[in-house]
Amino acid sequence: MEIIKTALLITSASLFPFVYAADSVPAALDDPIPEKILKGDIVVEAVNFIRVPQSTDANPEGANRAYARIQYMLPIRDGSGRLVINDLRGLLYITDNASSELSVYLDIRQQNVGFDDSMFANETGLAGFAFHPEFAQQGRPGYGKFYTAYSSASGQEIADYLDDAADNHESVIREWTADDPAANVFAGTSREVFRIGQFAQNHNVGTIKFNPYANSGSADYGVLYISIGDGGGANDPYEYGQSLTEPMAGIMRIDPLAGNSDIAYGIPADNPFVNDASKADEIWAYGLRHTQHFSFDSDGRVFMSDIGQSQVEEVNIGIPGANYGWRLREGTFATAFGIGGVRPGPVYPLPAEDEDEFTYPVAQYDHDEGNAISSGFVYRGSGIPELQGKYVFSDLVNGRLFYIESTNLVPGNPARIQELRIIFNGREREVLGVGGFPNTYAAGNRAGLRLGLDAAGELYLLTKGDGWVRKLVKAQ
Repeated sequence: MEIIKTALLITSASLFPFVYAADSVPAALDDPIPEKILKGDIVVEAVNFIRVPQSTDANPEGANRAYARIQYMLPIRDGSGRLVINDLRGLLYITDNASSELSVYLDIRQQNVGFDDSMFANETGLAGFAFHPEFAQQGRPGYGKFYTAYSSASGQEIADYLDDAADNHESVIREWTADDPAANVFAGTSREVFRIGQFAQNHNVGTIKFNPYANSGSADYGVLYISIGDGGGANDPYEYGQSLTEPMAGIMRIDPLAGNSDIAYGIPADNPFVNDASKADEIWAYGLRHTQHFSFDSDGRVFMSDIGQSQVEEVNIGIPGANYGWRLREGTFATAFGIGGVRPGPVYPLPAEDEDEFTYPVAQYDHDEGNAISSGFVYRGSGIPELQGKYVFSDLVNGRLFYIESTNLVPGNPARIQELRIIFNGREREVLGVGGFPNTYAAGNRAGLRLGLDAAGELYLLTKGDGWVRKLVKAQ
């Protein structure tokens, strides 16, 4: 047995940046974060806001049976009070602050743009949207323009990256130009901006977003941020997390209006790897397994929620050029791929010194507390004073809602997490018991919980199981 272990260490030495000596191989951590997350003192009420119509999957095989795959609700920041909701199944809806009506703004399935979500209904589809800050400003370059992130069948167009590795599908960013930005039903034109191949059915494109707090003329104004996972499978089999030759497993940053005859988009001059021929200059941050969601705070900080493999869920602060460690690190722990000589799956104590410079989470929790971090925002609304300045985030599966203080956050020194208490119809309950639906990944139900935001900074709960959007208000 010792001979086998020694051989493993020798053969893995070329694969892992740090290898323990045979007599000091660390033990797997059965409970990486033993401290429990307790309910805090803040109590909010969730009130029904609007229900999205029921939709259906193109291919229901293996899919969680969601009523509607609502992912995000975000404002069009044009002073109209309009809110946009995306359903992964290919629909963009518009409503308003009073939820007085709900319109189908865009059905991408009917637009002949190669949309296809049949590979894996739980993750592929219309994953994100972003309205240009000049959407309603006539005469400006961004007038009428918004962007969608969606899944396409492979081979529709030539991909900017990984065209030959698109074994399953491709992730696409498309620009749409509305004839009338004030209309609640889209009419206009579109063009493709970016395309990348995906070898597996999951961990694809996610949130796309402009910094809503960037002023005109600043370096961040009109720049589009795009999250893309590591391509799927378990344990990042193609090692995209630590690769800089393609913009996978991280956050991209592009200027969608600065394209030319050779490329449909531009590269911001202050991107961290710009003009380095050995690196993809679209990359803004990397080493992230599957940051489906990120958001901006009013001070420009980027809060990123990264879904872990099987142990740890992370909250990270975005830093240009930073390496967040995946697949060598998961949370503030090492993986088998980061130390060598141990079995994959569990996490392990960090080595005494990092061979590479990693940026660690500002908050984390393990799978005793939840299963997959989903979305989060720093609360800057006025309706719930107790939440002011708290970063509020959700667990997709069990529906728990957490918060941390957003000030004095230090990477590698995780902040204390507390659970937000929620009242439904006069009684404190769990989201899972209100909007849960059968889970195809495991026994029991899942919440399918995401968060939304309006222009005033107020928060909303979105649950796929029942299609409801509920507003969080101060508990009475």
